[in-house]
Amino acid sequence: MTVASERMAVQAGKAAQSTPEWLAGRLGGLALHVALISITVAWVVPTAGLFVSSFRDLNSITTTGWWTALAPPFKFTLDNYQHVLERNNLGTSFVNSFMIAIPATIIPATLAAFAAYAFTWMKFWGRDWLFLALVGLLVVPLQATFIPLLKLFTSLGLTGTFPAVWLAHTGYGLPFAIYLLSNFFRALPSDLFESAEIDGAGTLTVFFRIVLPLSVPAIASLVIFQFLWVWNDLLVALIYLGGSPDVSPLTVTVANLVNSLGQGYQWLTAAAFLSMIVPLVVFFSLQRYFVRGILAGSVKG
Repeated sequence: MTVASERMAVQAGKAAQSTPEWLAGRLGGLALHVALISITVAWVVPTAGLFVSSFRDLNSITTTGWWTALAPPFKFTLDNYQHVLERNNLGTSFVNSFMIAIPATIIPATLAAFAAYAFTWMKFWGRDWLFLALVGLLVVPLQATFIPLLKLFTSLGLTGTFPAVWLAHTGYGLPFAIYLLSNFFRALPSDLFESAEIDGAGTLTVFFRIVLPLSVPAIASLVIFQFLWVWNDLLVALIYLGGSPDVSPLTVTVANLVNSLGQGYQWLTAAAFLSMIVPLVVFFSLQRYFVRGILAGSVKG
């Protein structure tokens, strides 16, 4: 047998051995794509149903499924949107939600960045135990804090005002925020800090010139989490603000559309879809940082 024949035989053997591996890889990739598509459809279908139902009248919603509206004859109406926009103080509620969500996102994110930097790269007595106690607050139920905080805010005259909700959301969001940013800060190369120290950079200079620019993905991910949580919150706003239309956010206003007997369900679909617009805009605007921020600190280097 010639050398060329031997080479061809070896290559044929390798190809025969690699064929099952190639087929298994293709099947695995196909199964992964099917699973991802299935999960995506499972998440999108309820949103599509809510959107279609928001353009239907009460009789159609209660007697037929939303998917029947996609077949002719089409019967859609804008009465639900007109009602919630004109009669339910939805514009003021939008402004109130922004007045609550923006400060309640900026304040904990700012404090968490400073605290995470201190816990990660500064040495002081009891640092590890204090960090462990802070992270342990993640398991404390929010409901256990309502009565003590409400009494404190009442004594300070803050009940029913926006600062009360800002302080509450800051306290509730700080443990997770510090934990998330600390994981990311620990993954930063220590050579950067040593070089900055040799060059004479101070603590604040290192924080603002090195840490923050490199931590944009983690901070953006934290902003998404905190903003969505505050924007969609009902219980905290209802406890510390009450149900007054002057300070009620969207969640409280939307919840008041339906009475105890379930009447006004058709208005709820329109109002709920309107309240989803802002979170969707925030998420898609920062989505390129989202995955990088979630994986913050999971890989070293």
